[in-house]
Order: sequence, then structure tokens, then C-alpha cells
Amino acid sequence: MKKALMVWGGWPGHEPEACVNIFAPLLREAGFEVEIADTLDVYLDADKMAALDLVVPIWTMGTITHEQEKGLLTAVRNGVNLGGWHGGTADAFRNNVDYQWMIGGQWVAHPGNIIDYRVNIGNHDDPITAGLSDFAMHSEQYYMHVDPSNEVLATTTFGGEYAPWIAGTVMPVVWKRMFGKGRIFYSSLGHVAKDFDVPEAREIQRRGLLWAGGVEIG
Repeated sequence: MKKALMVWGGWPGHEPEACVNIFAPLLREAGFEVEIADTLDVYLDADKMAALDLVVPIWTMGTITHEQEKGLLTAVRNGVNLGGWHGGTADAFRNNVDYQWMIGGQWVAHPGNIIDYRVNIGNHDDPITAGLSDFAMHSEQYYMHVDPSNEVLATTTFGGEYAPWIAGTVMPVVWKRMFGKGRIFYSSLGHVAKDFDVPEAREIQRRGLLWAGGVEIG
């Protein structure tokens, strides 16, 4: 049986525990044994980490020790896969550039805060986005600093209502990449748990976690 570790904590405004409760059952349905932790010390257990197929970090902001970060990054470099969403994955540990390098991006702004915007599917052949059409969100539209080596699957285009200098900017929303031997999946959707009531947002996240974990998407 494949093993997944979900680690939640940090700033509570992103509703990390509620989001765990959405995706832990979906991972179990896909055949994962799921462990849930609310401490970063779990990354210190090298044997536990090495035995994982998937780690799902859901920890907005906060701080991570050098030893904790090393435990996570070493595991991923050696072939443990990682999947996550929104600020729980790409606005964690703002002082840790090695962590950000692994994820492939870092949140820097959400102009207008909660607004209406569209997500545009850019790759209709990838199994994570196949069969999905462009869709609307009412949430934070993440402006991010992103790694050009990411394989981008979906984007959003910024208007100029809140920051005129970024009008027309096309920003990655969903991507996948490698970090060492580990697969990385990320979606900037999911500010709060109800955002996953949008079927496409939920399905992209479900598929992305399965892809990262090495499970056939069905």
C-alpha cells in the first residue's frame, strides 16, 4: 500500500485542517495509507520520510528549522513525491529559499483580495487537466514568483483594476516539476476549504496528488 503524510499547521486562515479533511479521504479511496501530523518534527524521522510515496505540506507562513527543512528536502530529492495547494505549500517558510526552489514558486500578492477571476486550462492532454474546461473562481488570485522550469498546466490572466502595471500578465496556477528524483505538484487554488466546492478546483487537486503519488488517475 502506498503511504502519504499530510502535515498541517501554520496560519489558520487557510483552514488547513478542514482541507486535510477533504483530501485525506480521497487519498484513502485511491489506496493510500494516510498519516496526518500537526508538527514539523515529523520531517526529522528519516526512516519514516524515506518510506513515503507522497508528502502533502499544508503549512502557511510559520518557520521551519534547518533540520526539519533538511529532512523534507532530502526525502524529496531522494524520490519522495510532494503535492500541495495555495499558501499552505507556496507561502510557507518565507525565509527558506531552498524550500521555495523545491516547490517552484512563492506567493507575493493577491491584488484585490477576494475577487472573481478565471482559470484557463493550458494543457488539455495531461491527465491532471484532461477533459476540463476553463472555469471561474471567487477567491484570491495568486500573483507568484515562479520557476521557468515548471511544466505549467493552467494559468490566469490579471486585469489592471487593482494593480495597473500587471494588466494582462499571464500567471501560472497549476504546475508540475521535478526536484531531484521527487515529483512536485502545485495548484494555487484553495484559499479556504469552500473553494474546493468548485468541481474543477477539487478535481485538479485530487488528480495532482494522485499523479505526484504515482497512482494512475481515474
